[in-house]
Amino acid sequence: MRQDTKMPAEIEEFAGPVASPSPTESDGAAVSIRGLGHSYGELTTIERLDLELPAHGVLGLVGPSGCGKSTLLELIAGLQEPSHGEVEVGDAVGAAGRLAHCAFMPQRDLLLPWLSAIDNAALALRNRGVRRGGARSQAEQLFERFGLAGFERAQPGDLSGGMRQRVAFLRTLIAGKPVLALDEPFASLDAITRGEMQQWLAGALDADPRTVVLVTHDIEEALYLCDSVVVLSARPARTTTRLSAPTPRASNRDEAVTDPAFVTVREHAMQALREGAR
Repeated sequence: MRQDTKMPAEIEEFAGPVASPSPTESDGAAVSIRGLGHSYGELTTIERLDLELPAHGVLGLVGPSGCGKSTLLELIAGLQEPSHGEVEVGDAVGAAGRLAHCAFMPQRDLLLPWLSAIDNAALALRNRGVRRGGARSQAEQLFERFGLAGFERAQPGDLSGGMRQRVAFLRTLIAGKPVLALDEPFASLDAITRGEMQQWLAGALDADPRTVVLVTHDIEEALYLCDSVVVLSARPARTTTRLSAPTPRASNRDEAVTDPAFVTVREHAMQALREGAR
């Protein structure tokens, strides 16, 4: 098998099942979690969790390290089945159906070093059976909007950290799934690049609205990018507080995070996080 068409299992899992149809926003995709509980043997990670997220809503999940945020994201995306309760994405309850509705972006960009940026971006389409030329053509149309024009043929090792994350997000978006599950997508970036990427992602979501669940340790990032933020307790994860975004997502990031209303809500979130960690 040729290297430029082979997809490792971890990428294939994130991109979704081969040749499965991509649901559209007309499906009214949303996330509904009812009485959710999850355990690994005797270790309970999530307990009695209820959440609702409307189509095109952007929800942030924050909480202490190890509280189960990433596990919750994987349950939503259909990478795991819950031990108790129900997770529904769109009209799908089973893991395969949830996965068909979701595109999962993990913490690492997982770009394949032997492929060009454009071929990495087109992986989700190739996995669905789109021919290489057609997949490249669709991906290339987005490179300028993603600030990647001129780097279509660059190898991942020649890209900056922020550019690699843009390619990874382009790959996630181009899969055509109505729900994006983002697991700390900017955790590995330096503070300046991370801030730039947050503002870039805010613009990308305004240009192409999706239902988004974002896991992050950064409360400021969650409050800036999301419509609402859920603060989870220490393991087993329960909802302690749900906060509404204090400023419009399209606003300038540096101005937004220093706005008095933003600072007040951030302090409220920090207090909830401290109390939930006890």
